[in-house]
Formats: sequence, structure tokens, C-alpha cells
Amino acid sequence: MLSRGKHRNPSKGACFMEFASYLAGERWSDHPSCTHPLLAGLARLVNDHTSDAARPRLAELIPAVIGLTGDDLRIDAQIALRSATTALPVVAHERQLAMAVSILSAEHVLAELDGRPAGSIRDSSREALEQVPDAMRWALAFRRGVRISAKGFRRYAAPNTVQLAVRGIAQACVLDPNPLLRHLLAKAIEDCTALTGVPAQAEAAFEPGRWEEACRLTTR
Repeated sequence: MLSRGKHRNPSKGACFMEFASYLAGERWSDHPSCTHPLLAGLARLVNDHTSDAARPRLAELIPAVIGLTGDDLRIDAQIALRSATTALPVVAHERQLAMAVSILSAEHVLAELDGRPAGSIRDSSREALEQVPDAMRWALAFRRGVRISAKGFRRYAAPNTVQLAVRGIAQACVLDPNPLLRHLLAKAIEDCTALTGVPAQAEAAFEPGRWEEACRLTTR
């Protein structure tokens, strides 16, 4: 049912987000309005970097992204943070440096939004960074004195983090990156669900029978 890239119509195939657009009753698109732009971007990247054999396992996550959207910058920061912390232990050294900086940047944004002291880092992020002490020290030195605006984080830093994380996982020296890519997308969906309050697995967001119709249209 799912394949890489963008498709003109269902008869040509479908990627993760195109399937979601159909289920949500929107115009056929890999950028539907039913899903937060950064979460949709993560889904497209995971879809395209997952092997053909493993990609069908992503399909069961599609209903859960429908309705997950909002303007809260915490969503962008949490997706970026989840991507960076997931990728950090497995990616190549040069990407570890970028992921460590991304963790600190996302934590900075979240600290400001949550009213925490500047420079504070949550335990889960600190534990992730401590797995790569050299990258952590470099990132702390690099981030010192560097400020990023909310607009800049949303527009540039967060999308770049997600892209580097997914590509880094896909190219990592692990036996099979597919389960980790799926895990990243699933956990990001859980994070967005918690932040938006939208129920997980929002089957009620689309008409009964639409899933079967989408499968019929995209099966070649």
C-alpha cells in the first residue's frame, strides 16, 4: 500500500501522508492540513527511508496522525527533541555533534515556554547526552552564547534536526534501522497526542469504510 516519494494520484501509489490525506477526506496531498507540518515531515522521511519490506508496518500508525496539529511551539520542540535523542546513540560521530546541539536547542525552547531556568535540561535529555560525553562537551561549548528565535527554531532548526536524525538512523551501522525509524515515528505521535489532547488512534476522524477504499485504490 505504501511506497516512497510523492504520487500524483492513488493509482500511482501512496506515501504515509498521502494515505492520511485520503482518510481525512482532504485533497490528495503529502502535505495535508490534518497533521502538524513537522510531524508530517517526519512521517514522510520515515516513509521514504524505510525499506520496501518494512514499510507496510507503518500503515497502522496512519490513523493516529489525523487531527494532530496546532500552533504550540512545544510540538515542534518535542518532535525535534524526540528525533535527536533517538538518533544520538546510533548515528555517525559528526551527526552526533549535530544531534547533541539539537537536544540543547530544543531544551532551551522548551525551558523558555515552560518557565524553567535558562540552561536547564530534563533528566531524559541529560541521560541521552551522557551516552556521548565528547559530543555533549562540544555541544555545550558551541551553544554557549548562541541564541535562536522561536521563528528560526520552527522554520529552520527543528526541520533540519528531523531530517538529519532520520537520515542518520537510516545510514547508521546497525543491523536493521527500520524498527528504530518506526519507533521514532510512533513515539513522536505519542508526544503530539499528549501535547494536543487529541485521542490516539483517531479512527473517528474519517468515515467508516474509507480505509478499505484507500487500500483498494492504492493496491497495484
